[in-house]
Amino acid sequence: MSDTLDFTEKRTVLIVDDTAENLTLMHSLLTDHYRTRIANNGERALKAAATEPIPDLVLLDIMMPGMDGYEVCRRLKADPVTRLIPVIFLTAKTEVEDEQAGFDVGAVDYITKPISPPIVMARVKTQLELKAAADFLRDKNTYLESEVQRRTREVQVIQDVTIMAMGSLAETRDNETGKHIRRTQNYVRALARQLQPDPKFAPELSDAYIELLYKSAPLHDIGKVGIPDAILLKPGKLTPEEFEIMKTHTTLGRDAILAAEELIDAPSSFLRVAREIAHYHQEKWDGSGYPDRLVGEAIPLSARLMAVADVYDALVSRRVYKQPIPHDQAVEIMREGRGKHFDPLLLDAFLVIEREFQAIAERFVDTNAELVAKARQVG
Repeated sequence: MSDTLDFTEKRTVLIVDDTAENLTLMHSLLTDHYRTRIANNGERALKAAATEPIPDLVLLDIMMPGMDGYEVCRRLKADPVTRLIPVIFLTAKTEVEDEQAGFDVGAVDYITKPISPPIVMARVKTQLELKAAADFLRDKNTYLESEVQRRTREVQVIQDVTIMAMGSLAETRDNETGKHIRRTQNYVRALARQLQPDPKFAPELSDAYIELLYKSAPLHDIGKVGIPDAILLKPGKLTPEEFEIMKTHTTLGRDAILAAEELIDAPSSFLRVAREIAHYHQEKWDGSGYPDRLVGEAIPLSARLMAVADVYDALVSRRVYKQPIPHDQAVEIMREGRGKHFDPLLLDAFLVIEREFQAIAERFVDTNAELVAKARQVG
């Protein structure tokens, strides 16, 4: 777009009057400087005003048979196509009340008849310059708004890619494949949407919050980067001492995200949700989880959602050291955890959409090649 106003192009002026002599007079006065369009009644004026190119100014007689100038002006201002066209009334009415009535319906100026050509030319020029300036600023603002939106989208894409990269970094250190984070974030979103209409959850589960859940879910195991390989990659059962170390991945993840939060000036909803999930996704409804043995609704909703997603995925996913559990069997295992491992209401919602979970698992299934590559990577 141009950064300067262009006054060289001829502007279009619509002249509206029911008297042929007045139309001829105004056309003759303006035609050397502007493109003119004429209409001799209100209906034709409205059609002419809405015809491309849209006029830059309307000179409008008030006293016309049928639809008078006031009504024409009202309709012009009510139509999104023509509402920004400035209107100057041309009339023999000279009372203050008449002028006020014109301004009330949206006119920008008022010229009395018989006209003075210098006054008409000066006021037309002024209103056209004001219109050009307003159009320029409006176009500039539209451009700036679109540019802000474009750059915001770019930043959002970079953020999303960074999140996925950080989540994948944690996955590279254990026996999970990168598709684990894709599956779990989709499980979480599906479960949150199922709960959204419930009055108990609706205040928290706004569309924006569900989007935060979806984007922050990949960071749930970010703390695994701090667990020694001898424990993280151990094929057999962990000793009690090793398990205590493994459990610290929740607090390591919390601390890493907290450190990121401290680097920014304002609170971040995204980082807060990511920190909750990383810290508390191993908590259990009955208080037997870790790291803080929280009970029931003391566990943040974000972490309770992730607990359902994480356990289901662990059950149905193939690994180099285990076969997947069939979906229906996994559902029964999940059902047994109702009120123990899982929030009963969340588990009930899961049971309603368990086939959607199955479809997500099948969509992002780990291939043999990916599992072999993963085994070589961690081996």
